[in-house]
Amino acid sequence: MSTMRPESRQHGFGLVAAMFVIIIITAVITAMARLAETQNATNSLAIQQARAYQAARAGLEYGVAQVLAGNGCNGFGLDGFTIAVTCVAQPAVFIPEESKTATFHTITATAEYGGAGNPDYAYRQLRATVER
Repeated sequence: MSTMRPESRQHGFGLVAAMFVIIIITAVITAMARLAETQNATNSLAIQQARAYQAARAGLEYGVAQVLAGNGCNGFGLDGFTIAVTCVAQPAVFIPEESKTATFHTITATAEYGGAGNPDYAYRQLRATVER
């Protein structure tokens, strides 16, 4: 003789619980992947900004050397960066304490990588004044 089991009202509860756990784990993994992607993009941009600063600084030092040598300023490229260097001479000023006339030059160096709107875009501008 076979025994019959009593009917249960809990059919499929284990399946619902398993689906809930799978959905939660998937959501956590997705959130962690997005966080890692955002962190990577932030680090990449920070590195590009640091490179832009160093490129602008190189342009500024180049401009200072050109002014002190009596040459004109111009731009150049450096590892993907476009560096624009401008040198503007101010009117000569007489310095009575030193009994001499001095000319001040304002040097501006602008380093730019990529184009605006590009995720890798980096821009930095530095300025210095030199007496000659």
